[in-house]
Amino acid sequence: MLVGVPKEIKNHEYRVGMVPSSVREMIHHGHQVIIETKAGAGIGFNDDAYRTAGAEIVDTAEEVFARADMIVKVKEPQAVECKMLREGQLLYTYLHLAPDPEQTKGLIESGCVAIAYETVTDTRGGLPLLAPMSEVAGRMSIQAGAHALEKAQGGRGTLLGGVPGVAPGKVLVIGGGVSGTNAARMAVGMGADVTILERNVDRMRYLDDVFKGTAKTVYSTVDALETLACEADLVVGAVLIPGAAAPKLIKRDLLKKMHDGAVVVDIAIDQGGCLETSRATTHADPTYIEEGVVHYCVANMPGGVARTSTFALNNVTLPFAIQLANRGYKKALAEDVHLRNGLNIHEGKVTYKAVADTLGYDYVSAEQAIGL
Repeated sequence: MLVGVPKEIKNHEYRVGMVPSSVREMIHHGHQVIIETKAGAGIGFNDDAYRTAGAEIVDTAEEVFARADMIVKVKEPQAVECKMLREGQLLYTYLHLAPDPEQTKGLIESGCVAIAYETVTDTRGGLPLLAPMSEVAGRMSIQAGAHALEKAQGGRGTLLGGVPGVAPGKVLVIGGGVSGTNAARMAVGMGADVTILERNVDRMRYLDDVFKGTAKTVYSTVDALETLACEADLVVGAVLIPGAAAPKLIKRDLLKKMHDGAVVVDIAIDQGGCLETSRATTHADPTYIEEGVVHYCVANMPGGVARTSTFALNNVTLPFAIQLANRGYKKALAEDVHLRNGLNIHEGKVTYKAVADTLGYDYVSAEQAIGL
């Protein structure tokens, strides 16, 4: 199979779909790889590093899309990239379709076969291709939130760890999944007063065991959310419904009751955000203020630490990429239900139910789409 890796073009996105070691592994399995020039430059890999690994360097994204059987990316295809996709071509990347009707329409019209990293599953019910970026985003949320709390950034002027004689800042983490747990871990490490809102009692038991009293767990209700949000200096939105739009847990009316200069970091922004007032921002202009509350809603947070993120992502995406290349996508999807769960679009049909339901498309199961 001919595998193509274009340069990412989203604002301040320096990650790359395959590092040189991944290219070498793909070639070891008998495949060819073409890389757009400077695709890895943002994380320190020049074209010669890819040539040494066995890749062919091409000058334009247009050539990558025109020639490759499978496109391996990091972020969702931008409008110009959707137009370059062709019928039957395999796209393997993050998609986050539910809050993005334009992208969904573009992928449907292209006739491509789109597999989303974020909906591939594992035997434990986890999301293995989303997990490492959730870990990164969770950890970044606290350093981003701590910076946004500085007075010069519009924040309250609160130091999360406090100092002797001054109470630490209060951090509320909404959701105790992968990103929420990592956010809480970093906040605890900074010395903050940390509370995690969660609804899964077994997960709360796990978190209690992990944090051993250094972070509190509270069962999530409307009342608990309102009370704790109004007390918090920093709120981290870390809720996830796989493949679906995030629920709007913090409404404008609640935002008005929060402290002026409080900060909200909405990790769920890739799925539309968990605040009524959330809108996607970029690393170039990461924050804005609504109702006196600083919003940090960067839609590609892990891109800020692109080198770490790229290696973490390649570790989990490469085995599935090799599987797709070795067997062809139909056989690979037929033989692996967890990879099959990643199929979101197949030749003009929406094959992920949460996306179809959210955006009003007819749903065709992945099994039907590939003829199982």
